[in-house]
Amino acid sequence: MSSIEWTERTWNPIAGCSVVSPGCTNCYAMRMAHRLESMGSAPHYAGTTEMSRGGPVWTGKIGVAPERALTAPLHRRKPTVYFVNSMSDLFHEAVPDEVIDRVFAVMALCPQHKFQVLTKRAARLREYMGRRESFGRHPSMVHAAIMAATGRWSTPALDLRAWPLPNVWLGVSAEDQRRADERVPHLLATPAAVRFVSAEPLLGPVDLHQWLHPSGAAGQCVSIDGDWCHEPGTCSCCRRGLDWVIVGGESGPGARPMHPDWARSLRDQCTAAGVAFFFKQWGAWAAVRREGPDDASNVTIWPDGKVGSGSANANGGVGRQVQRVGKRAAGRLLDGRTWDQVPA
Repeated sequence: MSSIEWTERTWNPIAGCSVVSPGCTNCYAMRMAHRLESMGSAPHYAGTTEMSRGGPVWTGKIGVAPERALTAPLHRRKPTVYFVNSMSDLFHEAVPDEVIDRVFAVMALCPQHKFQVLTKRAARLREYMGRRESFGRHPSMVHAAIMAATGRWSTPALDLRAWPLPNVWLGVSAEDQRRADERVPHLLATPAAVRFVSAEPLLGPVDLHQWLHPSGAAGQCVSIDGDWCHEPGTCSCCRRGLDWVIVGGESGPGARPMHPDWARSLRDQCTAAGVAFFFKQWGAWAAVRREGPDDASNVTIWPDGKVGSGSANANGGVGRQVQRVGKRAAGRLLDGRTWDQVPA
């Protein structure tokens, strides 16, 4: 089982990554990969991290897991939701297309499971999925990938024409507005059964409203470039909007605080658009309300969304604050309730 609230199990056919944006700074997977490498029990983690002053960091080296890890979902009959590559990024620039093919071949052979693929490399995701759109229409290529992944030929029951695979959800990370603007339009231009955004760790306010509306109503059809379309249902560029948004604060060493209103805003955007919203956690910092001067352990969050040091509120007024209390104490309640919505 996985401790990640929005999935059931993790599946890691590859290991290793690179730091590409602020959301990577305190990545838990770097620390875990370093421990696995030190233990020596997983040779494909060798060389994926190196030590720095701030702790382990990715080197950019990618290791492919042994066959037993690659084919693990094939040996589980119970329908399961898998998060693919919690210890890497399937669309990392150092992952060969042939390896991605093998991962998709396994997913194609497991229609009883759902697979959640999350990436920060949205441009490569779009390019790969568009180029592989003929994946199911070329049985020889699919069979070769399946043979490489499983050592056996595909069964006649496998529908090789289905693309995008109906059991594969594709998502991008967007920790702030800049990353949302860069990545979401690529995601919307990508063939997928379900498209989602993970705003975790949420490091700033994010406005997704232009990408949340489904196609079908004038002014609410999103084009492949993320612009409004005024001819929904008749133009060739139409794509529906996002199906799911996950939000969470950062935990672990060096965790940065999340403004409570950043999470509320995304919840309200999703609610207004009828899009599934999942609040994963507050992270290491919890919202508190305290009167009088702040001490150094607090961070005051001002109504305009700026985050300042505790000493900034030394006038003794009442400020909206977050205090480092730890992930468990901070919990998952947003305005008194959990938000565990998932796409139908």
